Amino acid sequence: MLRPTKILVPTDFSESSDRALAQGLDIAQQYNAELILLHVLPEDIYRSGLELIFLDEKARHEIREQATDWAQESLQKQLGNFPKSKEVEAAAHVRWGVPYDEILKEEEEQKIDLVVIASLGRSEISRYFIGSVARNVLKSSKCPVLLTK
Repeated sequence: MLRPTKILVPTDFSESSDRALAQGLDIAQQYNAELILLHVLPEDIYRSGLELIFLDEKARHEIREQATDWAQESLQKQLGNFPKSKEVEAAAHVRWGVPYDEILKEEEEQKIDLVVIASLGRSEISRYFIGSVARNVLKSSKCPVLLTK
């Protein structure tokens, strides 16, 4: 029987991610597990947009730091919206890269037992089929994945 000790909940700050976080917190509380809330900032968007606008490496670095700070603050705010987050050990992590790759790296590095992920993300097309991030995580994860609606 699965008794998770570390639960990973990736978020894109959507309503679907909030539902995944609520389920992750319920499971973490039930099993006295640690919960890690993760947001991945897409590296490709950062690079392509900023390289066209800013040629100065210092300016690009400052904007990257601001984006990381924004994501960290947003994660803390999202956790704060759930009273249960105060009843479990919860951490907020930010990574840069391809979302599903970084989720899988976080899973491995943190020795995650269970991933709780929303089946649909923020994109409009996601209403019609399972999200590509969730699908790739489900396909490649080395631990159980709970897909939420």
